Amino acid sequence: MANLPKWSTPSRQAVLVKLFVDSGGFCVFGHKNCPIDSHHYEVYIEGLIEDWQAEDRLEASLDWQAERKAMHSLGETRLPLRGRWNNIARDIFHDKQPLFYIEAMGISGLTLKPFARVKLGSSYMRLYVDLGDSLKPISKNKRRKAIRYGKALPKAVSDRIAELVKLAVRDYLK
Repeated sequence: MANLPKWSTPSRQAVLVKLFVDSGGFCVFGHKNCPIDSHHYEVYIEGLIEDWQAEDRLEASLDWQAERKAMHSLGETRLPLRGRWNNIARDIFHDKQPLFYIEAMGISGLTLKPFARVKLGSSYMRLYVDLGDSLKPISKNKRRKAIRYGKALPKAVSDRIAELVKLAVRDYLK
């Protein structure tokens, strides 16, 4: 089967066939011996096809605009919020933020024990949390790489560190 043009939908093909049958391939308005060229079947359907193509382009453009709007929307209802940073939107944003961020880990020069520098969510405050013996189960090489380069730790160790930090942050915020 040959590739049909995009404008050639079954309903439009039916319109063309009905138009041809009604006009007999001559004047589409039913005039006998019509001298007006634009009334002839072939000339008339060319204009009709151009209109259909323009209609398809407009529909594709509207679909693209709707898709673009959906991709870039903030997922907020427009009327009650009236902007991204009003009081309600700010509360929603801050509620979705994590309680803390672990920024870095290091070894204390005084106690020679590991600690973590933690930034409190939605704040400029930083806490230094003593990690105690939480890094003990891993090798010296992995500890150094984690502290110096921020390499990932085994899940059990990182969960233990997150738990210690969460307890310290909750204690601070009380």
